[in-house]
Amino acid sequence: MTLAVQDTAHVVDAANVMRLLPTRPRLLALGEPTHGEHVLLDLRNELFRQLVEQEGYRTIAIESDCLTGLVVDDFVTSGAGSLDEAMARGFSHGWGAFPANRELVRWMRAYNDGRPAAERLRFAGFDGPLEITGAASPRRALSALHAYLAARVDTGLLPCTADTLDRLLGADDGWTSPAAMMDPAESVGQTSEARQLRLLADDLVALLDAQTPQLIAASSRDDWDRARLYGRTAAGLLRYHYWMADTSPSRLARLLGVRDSMMAANLLAVAERGPALVNAHNGHLQRHRSSMRMGGLPLEWWSAGAIVDAHLGEAYAFLATALGTIRHHGVDVPPPDTVEGMLYALPDDRYVVDARWLAAALGDVTPPARVSPWFGYSPLDPAHLGGAEAIVFVRDALAG
Repeated sequence: MTLAVQDTAHVVDAANVMRLLPTRPRLLALGEPTHGEHVLLDLRNELFRQLVEQEGYRTIAIESDCLTGLVVDDFVTSGAGSLDEAMARGFSHGWGAFPANRELVRWMRAYNDGRPAAERLRFAGFDGPLEITGAASPRRALSALHAYLAARVDTGLLPCTADTLDRLLGADDGWTSPAAMMDPAESVGQTSEARQLRLLADDLVALLDAQTPQLIAASSRDDWDRARLYGRTAAGLLRYHYWMADTSPSRLARLLGVRDSMMAANLLAVAERGPALVNAHNGHLQRHRSSMRMGGLPLEWWSAGAIVDAHLGEAYAFLATALGTIRHHGVDVPPPDTVEGMLYALPDDRYVVDARWLAAALGDVTPPARVSPWFGYSPLDPAHLGGAEAIVFVRDALAG
């Protein structure tokens, strides 16, 4: 099998990736099996540069807060602010501290310098304003949507005033309390005020849609598109907070599903404006149903990639990334009978491999799944190789 795999293993570059695809997808997603490894981020940067320059991709979307990402988009498209400000304020999850992310943003700004607006690269975060410890207040998104509408439509059409929103929202501390993630009783998501806010958010989003022709004419398509982002985010956050207050056994699965649904909606919106490159964890971009154990419970939900694929079909393509070793986290050489072991036996450091060819070559023989001693690394699922167009394999991730 090693020789057969070697026959379909190629250098990781844009040309070899595109040869594996029947057509140029509108969304081309590059997954990663763990976060924060420098070798994976550097590889992403190089591959995305080539795809921008050779294939005309015009947006780069990463697994980061969709609202804070607007700071980065403003910097790379117009030079607003500074690189330091973009990195400090434009990322969630601590991603702004990674040198490769800084290099990506610096390169995007340099690429756009002097180009007409239609040819500029855009940046997008496509995650919700969510962290492991909890969710943001819906204040920013709701207030921004209301302000956009209030400046452009008849006052009588608005379902409420800004003061009403502020009164119902109350103090942000109630929304952002980390205790609510583990204890539904600490959540404000099902209070009478939160229920009213969900209805108002729905009315504001409906008004935005109903007034589309006037709004685009009175502002711009980009401003209207940003208002849609505010609307999606406000509704998604209120939904997420609602289910944080739930006491049923489905609570955690529902929260995971709401998060990936928010991701999917943001990716579909990104796809509307043209071909885009996406980078996130494999688990968010895969086509099959996601599963994990949390709090001793088995949880299942549909990933953002599965939802997007259901909408876009061949216009969505997924490259799953796998690693051989992460020795600084105790992940040593993979067993030779696993998929990672077969790839690790090849002589060079990184490859792109036709995943569907590999799945067909294995036939009815499903290799054993690799087991990682470190929770932060997710090995390939050999039963779902055919759910990716390609596997990008990196032999070793080094510390530092």
